[in-house]
Amino acid sequence: MAFYNKIGSLMRQSISHNCVSNGQVTGPSMFNAVRCMSSKLFIGGLSYQTDDHSLKEAFSGFGDVTEARVVTDRESGRSRGFGFVNYTSDDSAIEAMKAMDG
Repeated sequence: MAFYNKIGSLMRQSISHNCVSNGQVTGPSMFNAVRCMSSKLFIGGLSYQTDDHSLKEAFSGFGDVTEARVVTDRESGRSRGFGFVNYTSDDSAIEAMKAMDG
């Protein structure tokens, strides 16, 4: 139920607050609502030796990183091979995604 409430609030936000992309106002859609909040990146395929600090260092060249978190196993504490990087601006996140993809 909470999931549907969140989706509904995102849809209402996207309808009332259109996003600007490449100088054009985009229409209301769920994709645009998510795209407007794209300063958080999912990072997959990490080596198991990667920690929060090394992940932040690797991505800080593209902008101000507010948080870099490697997801770890609850019981063993070992990296699960993926994490998240938060940027202060969407432009930095997009630049990092383009440069580090693949």
